[in-house]
Amino acid sequence: MSSELNIPNDNRPAPKKLIQFRNIVKKFDGQLVLRGINLDIYENEFVTLLGPSGCGKTTLLRILGGFLAPDEGEVIFDGEDITYLPPYKRDLNTVFQKYALFPHMNVFDNVAFGLKIKKEPKDIIYQKVTRMLKLVGLEDFGKRAVHEMSGGQQQRVAIARALVNEPKVLLLDEPLGALDAKLRKGMQRELKKIQKEVGITFIFVTHDQEEALTMSDKIVIMKDGNIQQIGSPTDIYNEPVNRYVANFIGESNIVDGVMIKDYKVMFEDRQFDCVDAGFGTNEKVDIVIRPEDLDIVPVKQGKLRGIVRSTLFKGVHYETVVETKAGTSITVDMIVSEDKPVVNEAAGEMMSANDFYLDADDVAQMLESVNPDAFIIDRADAQAWDPESDERISITRLDYTLSKENGRYPVTFFTAAGTSVTVDMIVQEPNRFVAEEHGEEIYAVNFFKKADEISESVALETDLKIWANAQAFDLEDGNPVEIVDVEYNFNPENVTPGTYPVTFKTRGYEYRVDTTKETEVGAVVGLTFDPEDLHIMEKDRV
Repeated sequence: MSSELNIPNDNRPAPKKLIQFRNIVKKFDGQLVLRGINLDIYENEFVTLLGPSGCGKTTLLRILGGFLAPDEGEVIFDGEDITYLPPYKRDLNTVFQKYALFPHMNVFDNVAFGLKIKKEPKDIIYQKVTRMLKLVGLEDFGKRAVHEMSGGQQQRVAIARALVNEPKVLLLDEPLGALDAKLRKGMQRELKKIQKEVGITFIFVTHDQEEALTMSDKIVIMKDGNIQQIGSPTDIYNEPVNRYVANFIGESNIVDGVMIKDYKVMFEDRQFDCVDAGFGTNEKVDIVIRPEDLDIVPVKQGKLRGIVRSTLFKGVHYETVVETKAGTSITVDMIVSEDKPVVNEAAGEMMSANDFYLDADDVAQMLESVNPDAFIIDRADAQAWDPESDERISITRLDYTLSKENGRYPVTFFTAAGTSVTVDMIVQEPNRFVAEEHGEEIYAVNFFKKADEISESVALETDLKIWANAQAFDLEDGNPVEIVDVEYNFNPENVTPGTYPVTFKTRGYEYRVDTTKETEVGAVVGLTFDPEDLHIMEKDRV
């Protein structure tokens, strides 16, 4: 991915590419840290490499500085291949988080150090150092010992020392990381001001989104050694390309949706106008709505209806959480029993079955079934087999009585050779939860399983739904509602006999809203937004 600039249609010359990274690959101990980075940086840009620890941003900066060599690719600087050029021959300087000032020198001598190494005349050194100290606001501190300076002042000394050599590029590796919050904000403004005054390219590395948004002309967002998005702070904030970028830059409400057609999107089972086009018909998408783009209004004026769950004063605004739909959930018991099949040595057979739960509807369905025995065999997971060949043996007869009344009803399974096993059919009230407020009903049953059935499952969450007969429905139209979460607290690989809770849950929706007015917790409110406030992204794009 490479950067693109929108050049005004006037007589100004096009900006010049100063740095080009071409397919940069870097490994440490066989692990890929940079995965083919392509990036263009132009003259006089303030570019920020933004991402979490371990994303590769500092590694890329060190390759540009000459402190590391790439395993593949090349670095072009001002038209020259500098991939293997040593640091001291590169027309750039670096400011690190640890400023590495010389403690035995005063401020003036620290800044002058590079010029003295170059054997510049004393009067030139004085002029250049004095100008740099004035630029960073330290003109009265030249004779001050650096250990007597505050963290912010030391950082300014380090910047002055780097700039006094008049490099074409200044590299800044998280230089504000050691400062407190108030001082960081002040230095953000100062750095941007200095960059504009000296008119050179700054390349800044940080994991702090606010720093990137405040100072940058261009932000490069990185993750796992890849570039996710390149753009101006406004572009990246307003048009993130994926969930990662949307979550990393600013606060985001991200909901699942479907692009019905151009300029029409559906989420929360409703259609809304948007300003996006070019997606496939009925394509699943992610939708970003920034907290400041949502407004709390009276219910009848809202496009969505919800309940205020919390409100937090943040100094200049209230962060309000509005729940438009709670995830409806139900918890049932999974009873893991001892895996002790019945053995009939004379017949050369083994047999097993589980106790199982039924409710009145299940009993009615079974009694009306064409083959109720098959229904019971399936629910009990009753099996018979030859222990030597593992071949299945038919269950030929069942012995049971059953009623719709709650209780335990024994059922015995027989093979033709007389092998039998008896378990309980347990009839009890159904496990149902009706969420009238959000128009959903969810249902599931307690169930019995053996440890090896759990450990051998290749899709455990799906199997748990099946074993519990977990289902959810829309109360209005009876349509099924997807169960998206299955929660349990056991290790499937090493589950022991006992009773384990399993929770099934439908999707819930809540939105963070930034407002200037406080809204009472528990209030029923409406949420509204404009079409341009919906930012549509391809799903799972990386």
